[in-house]
Amino acid sequence: MIKLVSDTINKDDINSLIEWLSQDEIPRLTKGELTTKLEEKWANKIGTKYSVFVNSGSSSILLTLAALKHTNRLKNNKIIIPSLSWATDLSSPIILGLEPVLCDCNLTDLSCDLDSLEEIFKKELPSVLILVSVLGLVPDMDRVVELCNKYDVILLEDVCESMGSKYKDKYLGTFGLASFFSMYFGHHLSTIEGGFINTNDEDFYYTLLMMRSHGWTRDLPLHKQNEYQSKYNVNTFDNLYNFYLPGMNLRSTDLQAYIGLRAIDKLDNFSKIRNSNFNHYINNIKDNELNMQINPSDFISNFAMPVISKNRDSIVKNLIKNDIECRPLIAGNLANKPFWYENFTKPELKNCELIDQYGFYVPNHQDLNENNLNKIIKIINNG
Repeated sequence: MIKLVSDTINKDDINSLIEWLSQDEIPRLTKGELTTKLEEKWANKIGTKYSVFVNSGSSSILLTLAALKHTNRLKNNKIIIPSLSWATDLSSPIILGLEPVLCDCNLTDLSCDLDSLEEIFKKELPSVLILVSVLGLVPDMDRVVELCNKYDVILLEDVCESMGSKYKDKYLGTFGLASFFSMYFGHHLSTIEGGFINTNDEDFYYTLLMMRSHGWTRDLPLHKQNEYQSKYNVNTFDNLYNFYLPGMNLRSTDLQAYIGLRAIDKLDNFSKIRNSNFNHYINNIKDNELNMQINPSDFISNFAMPVISKNRDSIVKNLIKNDIECRPLIAGNLANKPFWYENFTKPELKNCELIDQYGFYVPNHQDLNENNLNKIIKIINNG
């Protein structure tokens, strides 16, 4: 079988983990010093000041939105979500009582249609945009940032499918207030389960640390802990169980951080392989209605190869028959899912409807070879 994803944790990683676990004194397994080292290493790699390690990419979305809401950074409750995105991009704001507005995608990089987005900005005057970089494809970040600045919209980047992708030699995930990354099995890198929030905003970073762990201050630098104790007249002993913000427990573990510290070193090589595979697909697939426009100054660390074809049903049937895994193009149009249409009005989203009917994606990962790629391409081209 040609699998859709391939585990990025190898035997050497497992053996190293076993050796670490086999020390005479059992190492700390819950969140501790290794988590801090991992956060610093990931922030340095991507090019932000701070990173917060959590238990999933989806939790990174939930925590960031909760932190924005409960620190009064929102001018209103309206938030723009791409209709072509993952379920938790949309369910997280719904759970938090925000007002989601769906935006159609474009057919060049599959992120928000920017003309539609500007019209939504004018009409809705939202607080937040979650921009999803789809399958490693690279949005027009200059225009996205320009629109967000023009209409006073907080930019959040969902980069869970695009780890390693760059816009004009700058990593995606470094353009907004905060960004989300996934370390789930089968993504670009893995800590089994896990995710990151990256930001350059120091105050927001401290808020994330507190709300990740119950709302207490013990993960903050000592001077910040002292500020809270002084402000609320709390002694050091009582501060251990004092809660200053409405928090959750979205921490990951040092066991996963150990895996992550090794994983980060693999990103460049894996991204190059994914990029090479992507270019091979682009140059050889004929039956694709996506008009992907690749800027030479961008780098695409492709998660999976997207295809739109009126022959989708027969292609998918033949892929499955030939033991090749494939999936719908993310989730198609989220407005067609019960958790949306049973509670909200369904908007007109022309491009997402096309993807919902005819979109799918095929494997791209570090363990594919040229024969695998050519087999997949032949089936797609034969319809």
